Amino acid sequence: MQPNRIVSRAEWLEARKAHLAAEKAVTKARDRLAAERRALPWVRIEERYVFDTPQGERTLSDLFEGRGQLAVYHFMLSPGNPHICNGCAFIADHVDCARRHFEQADLSFAAVSRAPLAEIEPVKKRMGWTFQWASSNRSDFNYDYGVSFTPEQVAKKELGYNYGTQPAFLEDLHGFSVFAKDEGGAVYHTSSSYARGHETLIGAFNFLDFAPKGRNENGTMDWVRLHDEYVGQDEVAACCHQERKRA
Repeated sequence: MQPNRIVSRAEWLEARKAHLAAEKAVTKARDRLAAERRALPWVRIEERYVFDTPQGERTLSDLFEGRGQLAVYHFMLSPGNPHICNGCAFIADHVDCARRHFEQADLSFAAVSRAPLAEIEPVKKRMGWTFQWASSNRSDFNYDYGVSFTPEQVAKKELGYNYGTQPAFLEDLHGFSVFAKDEGGAVYHTSSSYARGHETLIGAFNFLDFAPKGRNENGTMDWVRLHDEYVGQDEVAACCHQERKRA
């Protein structure tokens, strides 16, 4: 890696302090954006969406698991298509550790895909994920929340994704939706994000953004693979297994 301009510690400190002003401005802007998102109006959900889960048929209200808020990741897994989206899996890898914390702040999580449960469960087992992952195969949930499209829409390249700003180029795309429940049990849709709108969920990117090479891409997420496809992962898994045995 070719180094940047080399300076004294004093010169570095001066440059870093100048950068701090920009850093604080972005942090405050991000706080304002998050506050604006939280202040968006809500839509009461009248449809009775039904999902298939390992525990049986569940409604959207059931996915809250007793909490007042629910985050849904729309995972790109299409019926009859064995392809596992690298980007969706990249985000999903961050969930189980994070939810140990955000569940204590009254937020539940569920992944939802249009693929039937029989196709979801092998992927979940392979990846080692423990979060709830439901199938919307018997409802219009994915279509209603802007992540699934008919073959006709795809063929016409209609602008349907990300609030009509991008064409629907696949039958299933990714998204992130949040729902809330009031004391009477009514469920509301509060927000949805698509494309790069929920990129902050990817903690690995946040680490890389601090490093000199950044995301080290030759095209968006070009190096991202399923976590069991990286070279050396067998050795890493064995090492982690030994550490768990010693603990």
